[in-house]
Amino acid sequence: MHPKALLDESATLIEQVFKFEHPTDAVVARHFRENRSLGSRERATLSDTVYKILRERLKLEWLARSGSGSKWRRLAILAFPGDRDFIKSALTEPEKTWLDHCDAVKDADLMAQHRHNLPDWLAAALREQVGNEFDALVASLNQPAPLDLRVNVLKAKREAVLATLQKAGLVGEATPFSPLGIRLQGKPSLAKLPAFTEGEVEVQDEGSQLLALLVDAKRGEMVVDFCAGAGGKTLAIGAAMRNSGRLYAFDTSGHRLDALKPRLARSGLSNVHPVAIAHERDDRIKRLAGKIDRVLVDAPCSGLGTLRRSPDLKWRQNPQTVAAQAELQLAILNSAARLLKPGGRMVYATCSLLKEENEAVCAAFELAHADFEVVPVSGLLDTANVQNAAALCQGDEGRWLRLWPHRHATDGFFAAVWRKKP
Repeated sequence: MHPKALLDESATLIEQVFKFEHPTDAVVARHFRENRSLGSRERATLSDTVYKILRERLKLEWLARSGSGSKWRRLAILAFPGDRDFIKSALTEPEKTWLDHCDAVKDADLMAQHRHNLPDWLAAALREQVGNEFDALVASLNQPAPLDLRVNVLKAKREAVLATLQKAGLVGEATPFSPLGIRLQGKPSLAKLPAFTEGEVEVQDEGSQLLALLVDAKRGEMVVDFCAGAGGKTLAIGAAMRNSGRLYAFDTSGHRLDALKPRLARSGLSNVHPVAIAHERDDRIKRLAGKIDRVLVDAPCSGLGTLRRSPDLKWRQNPQTVAAQAELQLAILNSAARLLKPGGRMVYATCSLLKEENEAVCAAFELAHADFEVVPVSGLLDTANVQNAAALCQGDEGRWLRLWPHRHATDGFFAAVWRKKP
């Protein structure tokens, strides 16, 4: 595609994304479906341009103010990846001069908000938590996430899978914390990789793997993944149960549960039972009250721990949406707690970095549930053979799991664990 046409296509897509009516990955996927003539290289360029603008929005919008013409074209020019000579062949002489001036601007010349590219409320909340690590956190959030795999223990061992991947020409290494994880270099396609098609590995961030290990589900137990989504943690829990017992995968989205079906088929699991529910008080949940050994509540949240993958979330969330999420999280926890039998374990998790969705929700739950006791996460991680477990814990006696992209090279995760008193 000619550079001018590619630039125009970028501007059109950026304008669609910046309505923020739908998640960016859905908008981009729809644009590609509607424009099937775009080749793989053009798609990659368009996608890279959009995500760079979302990551560096405040800086690029500030630089764009000095240019002329459509705002979306200016943003596309500034964020266009790769060779500057290629994009300059589509520009007017004034645009070339303007782009050179913009490229000459150094980070030291920018105001704070143009360096961190976060809305003020979020920057303040994160700075309060991490202090002088704030710049390191911001830098990590603005980097694309690596590709992590989880080895399916029903079918393979990590060392054997690593050797298989190496033979296939992929470069990977064992993850530093999860005993089941492999981190690949680059973004290789897995669609035709035998280890993937035969269910020996699944794509799953290392942090997400650790959440499933906290559940520590055993053979023959009754277990519920309360907010299963597309089922990454469900599959990990089912494998830990050695395909025995009964594992319910609840979710309010039948569409998300449908996405679990091909993954289930690859995994070889037959103990998973997907169940679409209307809400957290659904009658199908009430029928299981007092019968369940373990519950994972990976609650709907702001998703702000996943900004490496979904940078649009920092522009789509605000303090009001976070407060609403916290209310829902507590309601779901209260409902999930009814499922447990005495001695049962409940794991609460989010992929949020914010205290309002994490420690504050835990405090509210504990205030209302004297029949539950805290189980420090540190001991559970040690039992699960998680390496360097102490580096992952926060709070007195290591009571919470707290994962930060800049410290642990995972998505941002939080987890707390309780046991229902006998």
